[in-house]
Amino acid sequence: MVISQDAKTSMTSMLKLEQLQTFQSHVSSYHAICPWLYGEKQKSWEIYQALPFPKPKDETWRFSRSTKFELAQYALPGKLDPAIEETLEERSNFISSFAGKMVFADDYTICFKSLPEELVKQGVRWKPLSEAIREDVDLLKPYLLKNYGTIGSDKFFNLHATFFREGTFLYIPKNVVIEEPLISYHWSVADQGALFPHTLVIAEEGAKANLIDVFQSENKESKAFSCGLATIIAKEGADVFYKSVQNWNQNTLSLQINDNVADKNAQLKSTSLNLGGSTARTEAKTHIQGEGAHVKMYSLTVANNEQEIDQRTYQSHEAPNTVSDLLYKNALLDNARTIFAGLIRVEPNAQKTDAYQTNRNLLLSPTAQSNSLPGLEIEANDVKCSHGATSSMINPSELFYFQSRGIKKQQAEELLVFGFFEEIIQKFENQELAEAMRDLIKTKFKR
Repeated sequence: MVISQDAKTSMTSMLKLEQLQTFQSHVSSYHAICPWLYGEKQKSWEIYQALPFPKPKDETWRFSRSTKFELAQYALPGKLDPAIEETLEERSNFISSFAGKMVFADDYTICFKSLPEELVKQGVRWKPLSEAIREDVDLLKPYLLKNYGTIGSDKFFNLHATFFREGTFLYIPKNVVIEEPLISYHWSVADQGALFPHTLVIAEEGAKANLIDVFQSENKESKAFSCGLATIIAKEGADVFYKSVQNWNQNTLSLQINDNVADKNAQLKSTSLNLGGSTARTEAKTHIQGEGAHVKMYSLTVANNEQEIDQRTYQSHEAPNTVSDLLYKNALLDNARTIFAGLIRVEPNAQKTDAYQTNRNLLLSPTAQSNSLPGLEIEANDVKCSHGATSSMINPSELFYFQSRGIKKQQAEELLVFGFFEEIIQKFENQELAEAMRDLIKTKFKR
């Protein structure tokens, strides 16, 4: 692909992260657009500078190569060549049927397809976050950048709060049902670019919707740093399904913080596919705040080469008669390594809690490594809670069965991995998306 001279100039003049000049340039426009957010960004910048970088000896970063989070080389990208924007819009095609669609590239909106008129009339708000900040600040204010507590990434939360500029905003009013999925694509383009993708979903009482976030790189070579935040609020009786596909290239350093809040009788489900990144860390925190809430969390990961996929989860039961079910499956090839550290926390008043946490790892190489740290903190006395983790190689007899029938070892491993994953792939509940994910997973087995 040919990049115009203007685009090259824009890329080479990017403002480096962690420099005061970068912060001042970024934040200056918010003084007039949104004074409240201007103040929040100033506070976040000060907190970010004051906090130390995490160290491998920190318990919340145990087993991770946290020293790789060196940010001096990354910078805020400039706008793109229109030719690249057009190509990326065409490549944003995981599903053909949707209620709304957004495409972002280097945190700039390049495509926005609004909702059907009947949903707009019912008060649904679906728009780029930059527009929502100008038009819906009173609606956003209680939830935007609210820190529900991190699992070791306070510094990065504040870095995101300082520099985010674009993302997805979805608001569903009381008892409104959106049947078709909504989808947002986030692309990384500029070499050594820093991205801060943001998603905020607010589902009022009895509302229903499902949203898909897709994270991809425009090419395989460019380096990038992504520091994202997704906040999903499911109020009383709401039903929200959040799906994410992370397919950055393997030169990308990625950190994603996900906050889920479930109120009384809410149904909140999240599923994720993780394929990309050199080092990719995800913090998924779920606060089950209302009686009768039901939460499900599913994830599948395929890691190869020297990838490190770091998964930290927190299930916080804060009300009685609640349910949470977590299942994370990982397949590891070559010298890849995964980390899973999960905690179920049950507050004293959260009687009749029913909580599960399972991590299963399939090792496809003798040099692959999985680390699992499941845990429980229970302060109620009438609960059902369990956790478990397994790591195993492929059964040699199963592999022999395929090879004895003329199937090559690589293809046999692929078939066994798909059998291992199919339980979660089906939970995405969208055949087009599931097929797209299968195609992406297959690329991990190509040599």
